[in-house]
Amino acid sequence: MAPYSLIIGNKNYSSWSMRPWLMMKATGIEFEETVIALDTSNTRQEILRHSPTGKVPVLKDGELTVWDSLSIGEYLNEKHPEAGLWPDDPIARARARSVSAEMHSGFTALRQNMPMNVRSSFPGLGRGPGVQEDINRITAIWRNHRRRVTDPADGPYLFGRFTIADAMFAPVVSRFRTYAVELADEAAAYADAIWENAAVKAWVDDAKKEPMVIDRHEF
Repeated sequence: MAPYSLIIGNKNYSSWSMRPWLMMKATGIEFEETVIALDTSNTRQEILRHSPTGKVPVLKDGELTVWDSLSIGEYLNEKHPEAGLWPDDPIARARARSVSAEMHSGFTALRQNMPMNVRSSFPGLGRGPGVQEDINRITAIWRNHRRRVTDPADGPYLFGRFTIADAMFAPVVSRFRTYAVELADEAAAYADAIWENAAVKAWVDDAKKEPMVIDRHEF
């Protein structure tokens, strides 16, 4: 049996599930995944079998249950420091934690108006109040941190190699593609790098094969 079990929601819609799934893939460790269909009459009951919050994602390590994407990332970092889920440099690590926390708690307008829908395309939609301000801040984060990477050979991500920060922003890249948000310079290059990431591609392929549909996320 796999040492870890990750309980997630529909891959087409669940941005919060995508984040720890990518973190798990980045560690290279084996894990089992359980997908629970969201937005059904028994969704909460099914999730409560695994988590006290009634929400996904949930990581199980033996008798231990860890919930919330960032908490899962911190737990994985402690258990598998060799995976380098945070940058090695303490200043870069502090910045990575800051932008990850900002993604975790902010950008409400974007999340409400542009729900994740990997397999669909809604160009021009989702431009509700506050959305452009969120887009501007996100793309500024991407540009500023890519410019701080002194050696491009370190990798194409926010801090060179793939970290928790990139996992946190990967669903935003998906949203920007779905709603045809125009990007330029370092922000565009970063989004392309995320979309070409092998684990992201695997998630997208799985999302496209899912039979489940949530009508309220289909414009």
